[in-house]
Amino acid sequence: MKSLYALGIFLSLVSCAQQTQEDFDDEVGLMLYTIRDQMKDNPKEKLERVASIGYDYIESAGYENGTYYGMIPSEFKQFMDDIDLEPMSSHHGSMTYENADKEIADAVAAGFDFVVIPVPPMGMFTYDFETRSMGMKGSPEELVAFLNTVGKKAKNAGVDLLYHNHDFEFKPSEEGIVLADYILENTDPRYVNFQLDLFWATYAEADIEAFIKRHPNRIKAFHVKDMDSERNMAPVGKGTIDFASIFKHQKTAGLEFFVAEQDFTGDLDPMDAIVLSYQGLRDIVKTFSKDED
Repeated sequence: MKSLYALGIFLSLVSCAQQTQEDFDDEVGLMLYTIRDQMKDNPKEKLERVASIGYDYIESAGYENGTYYGMIPSEFKQFMDDIDLEPMSSHHGSMTYENADKEIADAVAAGFDFVVIPVPPMGMFTYDFETRSMGMKGSPEELVAFLNTVGKKAKNAGVDLLYHNHDFEFKPSEEGIVLADYILENTDPRYVNFQLDLFWATYAEADIEAFIKRHPNRIKAFHVKDMDSERNMAPVGKGTIDFASIFKHQKTAGLEFFVAEQDFTGDLDPMDAIVLSYQGLRDIVKTFSKDED
């Protein structure tokens, strides 16, 4: 993918950090939820724009009725091949026990390597519009049972299952359970791992470094979105989150990929926001070290 551009970046990194290509992966991705409204109109054009910005891979947030942004899986995969943009992962908030086989098969056919459960499934996710707070109804045991079951299905089909957090998974319940820890302590690491949203974990005032160290090799992906001084979302590198201190633990985490995301861009056009976040991700790649504490 974009081999000449990637090679140039890689060579400059080698000269500065004296690392080998085997040790270093300089590819960066975008979560398409950032431009969800724009993707409703001529999604192929928007995907071409994403590729032209320089992103190497994407995470989809557009699975609906067996299609990705209106394209059947094989068409989506072919188009992604045509524009040299890799389909890395796909969020599947609609997955249930009943449709899991179908949704996983579609993800495989579309070329994805990871399937992500973005919130507690099957109506378990809750949102209070008055307080703007997220949560879950049902028990942690029910959630873990679902993740283990569909995670095994995913692995057998050739993709890996991840769970994506918001803030409430890091806040102790009335019983003292921290859901993010509970998930990783009670799921089979062969079938279920984690996509850590760095904004939401920071928003919850979680100790991200400690979380990674408690669960080595279980954090396969990062959602990289920044936070401004008023705790709103910001393009990567335009806020206050110290990404360098987090990324230095990427080896312990077991990190395999990371994507920029900004759910809400305020007055900034989302297409402009993803350009800024691309630049921010490149800065992260250029500066973080694989040496860990």
